[in-house]
Amino acid sequence: MFSNKDKKQEKQKNRPRTMERNVIAKTTTFVGDINSEGDFRIDGTLEGTLKTKGRVIIGTEGIIKGNVESTNADIEGKFSGQLSVANTLTIKATANISGEVTIGKLSIEPGATFNATCAMKGALKELNKGNETKKASEKTA
Repeated sequence: MFSNKDKKQEKQKNRPRTMERNVIAKTTTFVGDINSEGDFRIDGTLEGTLKTKGRVIIGTEGIIKGNVESTNADIEGKFSGQLSVANTLTIKATANISGEVTIGKLSIEPGATFNATCAMKGALKELNKGNETKKASEKTA
């Protein structure tokens, strides 16, 4: 019923996408905006905006000055600016973060420097759900 060509196309549709990993090396300074689907590792310096659906990793010697939007992030180096992480932000002991942070979940190792305003999106949703339930029970009582 299916030809070999159809079977190959079906297999390619069902195969998970491989995520690319982009690297800004230690001796590299990048100034500008980056949009990507894949993961990013910063071991050098980035000044600008980074938007990705993948994970952002800032290495021990990495520096980002600007805005970052990602699904997950691991920070060992320095970050200053606006950081928005949809899921989990992991801050290692060597990290130094300042600015505004919006996250889903947060993990901080002892020794990290965290001088930022922080808003957790996930906790806000749960809190609002609890208030709606309470209001509904108050109306029926």
